Amino acid sequence: MAFEIPKQIYSGAIKPVTIGKGPKAITLGGETSYPFYVFEGAMPHAPRIAMEVWDVDPGEDWADPAKEPFKDVLGDPVAWAKKCVNEYGADAIALILVSTDPNGMNASPEAAAATAKKVAEAVDVPLIVYGTSNQEKDGEVLPAVAEACQGMQIIMGPVQDKNYKKIGAAALGYNHTVVANTPIDVNLAKQLNILLGQLGVKDSQILVDPTTGGLGYGMEYSYSVMERDRMAALTQEDEKLQLPILNYVGQEVWKVKECKQTDAEAPQLGDQKTRGILMEAVTAVSLLLAGSDLLILRHPDAVILVKGIIKELAS
Repeated sequence: MAFEIPKQIYSGAIKPVTIGKGPKAITLGGETSYPFYVFEGAMPHAPRIAMEVWDVDPGEDWADPAKEPFKDVLGDPVAWAKKCVNEYGADAIALILVSTDPNGMNASPEAAAATAKKVAEAVDVPLIVYGTSNQEKDGEVLPAVAEACQGMQIIMGPVQDKNYKKIGAAALGYNHTVVANTPIDVNLAKQLNILLGQLGVKDSQILVDPTTGGLGYGMEYSYSVMERDRMAALTQEDEKLQLPILNYVGQEVWKVKECKQTDAEAPQLGDQKTRGILMEAVTAVSLLLAGSDLLILRHPDAVILVKGIIKELAS
């Protein structure tokens, strides 16, 4: 008698969300079972990878191994984005508007919007534009970006509880997608999705950013919240949690001391480049297993590793 794997029937499904436009637009979501449980349900759209691009030279904020692949384009976000697409196969670009940080350069919304428009025009893949998580400043910057990029169908975030009205209204007015960000809490994530819906933002215009912790620095909290999110979406038919998930992995991993310490500073940890890439890849794959649909990664070698795992698991 042949062995048959017991199968669970799921009453819910993740709603598809399409980002970008043209032949390289990406559809996320659509799953009818837990992540990569292709023996129980459908996974019509495999998770995708965006690569991180800063609008300024990261300088000492980035470890040398993370900067090395981009050494000829740092400080030029247009060239940087094109390199990520043309040489490293990025499915999308995540432009991080670091220059707008009020505690740093405090660049104007107009300057940030001009940069975002140049990058959007330079690449043919979906563009994610991220602020600095300063809710007041992001509430000024992202609406300006939305207006400048009218018709380009970009993705804007993080949208948070104190600025969702401004950014949500801009997304509605200029036909963009938003990334709803809450601090590692299922109920808060659901509530923000409800608020965006009441504003008029459709589910097809929302991605969920549950806040990402890196390996050894809170990844297990992110994982458990994402797991609960998927359980509610698929087995409890919670419509406001049936949305694709985005995880900003690169920044969270490469900012920790285990990635930034050089070989001379921490010889016991092994090769700095190898450990950073592996920490990024392990974090990314763990979050894929929790339900991530779109990852923002930093190092090209981590992108290669994670794409290989996605191909294996989704087949």
